[in-house]
Amino acid sequence: MLAFIARRLGVMVATMLALTFVVFTLVNLEPNLRKLALEQNNNRMSSEAVDIWLDANGYRRPLIVRYGEWLGNTLTGEMGRSTRFRKPVVDILPERLGYTGILAFWVMITMVPGALIIGVLAGMREGSKTDRSLSILSIATTATPEYVSGIIFTVIFASWLGLLKGVAKAGDISFENFTLPVMTMSLYGMGYIARMTRASMAEVMTSQYIRTARLKGLSFGAIVVKHALRNALIAPFTVIMLQFPWLLTGVVIVEKLFNYKGFGWVLVEAADNNDIDLLLACSIVSVAVVIVTQLISDVGYAYLNPRIRVR
Repeated sequence: MLAFIARRLGVMVATMLALTFVVFTLVNLEPNLRKLALEQNNNRMSSEAVDIWLDANGYRRPLIVRYGEWLGNTLTGEMGRSTRFRKPVVDILPERLGYTGILAFWVMITMVPGALIIGVLAGMREGSKTDRSLSILSIATTATPEYVSGIIFTVIFASWLGLLKGVAKAGDISFENFTLPVMTMSLYGMGYIARMTRASMAEVMTSQYIRTARLKGLSFGAIVVKHALRNALIAPFTVIMLQFPWLLTGVVIVEKLFNYKGFGWVLVEAADNNDIDLLLACSIVSVAVVIVTQLISDVGYAYLNPRIRVR
């Protein structure tokens, strides 16, 4: 297992280096650099003035040299200065990530138990009315994008009924403030996990050892709880872990929709204003979350599934 984790860590480091270099190259393309020069100075600058400014600020140096300097500075905790917020990036991201972390926590607390319950109930009796009803519900929630469901919930619960806030204030974890963004993200992700759990549960319920348990005279509840449930949750575990990277993309839409000023909101602001240093820092966070959760998913799956032997 230790050798497996070591190999995965090596792949993680190589992947992170490759992805950050790709992102660094894209954000430093000539159109982006010229746009940055115009935004930081005068939109009526001539092409010659733009070239002079870019050369004076080091943007004309070889790309690989600038990437190496940026990578070295990042490893020491120096991520540059945001041109949008006019302060160091390290003073921006921790607070915004904390806000998004709180939102993601409540989304997972709401989404995962609900999805597992729906999936297990549907898969216990494949083909029944309960299975068909819950499956249709799961497909409907997954097929509805966050920006659609978010607008619908805002119109119903904020505009018509006046029960909840249509704008979520960062740091306020009250029921009125948090319910709409949490509900919007939870329902979208819940359907996917529920469908995977349902498929896994249905497969387990038709396996040989379940038939043997039935022949022994065990009750249906005992078969589900003692024999089927643990094996049925192995596959959904991987899906659940992959929801963490999805949360980073999901919050971009939801945070902008509800003006919740977390990580997703900052990412959109950085992209809109061509804030190169902040964009690069956000990319590092995104890549790290994806790679770490994938590692946890692989290790957890190998641990939970006794049929998997790590070599």
